[in-house]
Amino acid sequence: MATFVLIPGMCHGGWCFEELTEQLRRHEHRAYPLTLTGLSERSHLLHGGVNLETHIQDVAGMLAAENIEDAVLVGHSYGGMVITGVTDRVPERVDSLVYPDAVVPRQGDFCWTLVSDQERKWYVDVEETGHAVRTLPFFDARATPHPLASLLQPLQLTGDLARIRRRDYVYAAGWDGESPFTPIYQRLREDPSWTTHALDSGHNLMRDAPEDLLKILLEAAEPR
Repeated sequence: MATFVLIPGMCHGGWCFEELTEQLRRHEHRAYPLTLTGLSERSHLLHGGVNLETHIQDVAGMLAAENIEDAVLVGHSYGGMVITGVTDRVPERVDSLVYPDAVVPRQGDFCWTLVSDQERKWYVDVEETGHAVRTLPFFDARATPHPLASLLQPLQLTGDLARIRRRDYVYAAGWDGESPFTPIYQRLREDPSWTTHALDSGHNLMRDAPEDLLKILLEAAEPR
């Protein structure tokens, strides 16, 4: 039995993993879909100080509270920033990493530096408070504004992800237009320490390619 911890991308909550969570549990695995501080049912906690480190602490604290020592961390989109930081902070609690169409940061990176100009235009469309980026029109109605500071805070790393047993990257090849994740996928598929996959799907892999993504997650949890 594996333990999956599922981290959503910008503006989303744990609800975006509902179908995937059910499927993982049917395979007799543990699955924890998380909502980060300031989003969805936790949107009342949003303030200007909610940043990337806040979200890293959200996950690290949950791993400690649940006494999880073999987590398969799954970070969609922005969630790739979070799972990278969590692994650096508490590597003893992480078994493997899966990045479904996500950013894969290195020391000092932050979301602003890892996305396209089009994405940056979205980032600066902030709410009246100045604390959060607005949702996009085509998002699920449950989406909520995303803490701006989490996109602008550089990630501080002290270790090397290479010590993690397995790292998978899942590239969504079916974007309507240019994908901001193409350079990341191209870099990682040349790296023998990564296992890469390309799915004919839009960015929301959990919704558009659930069976394919489930298969990849189950493979990632298998011991080599």
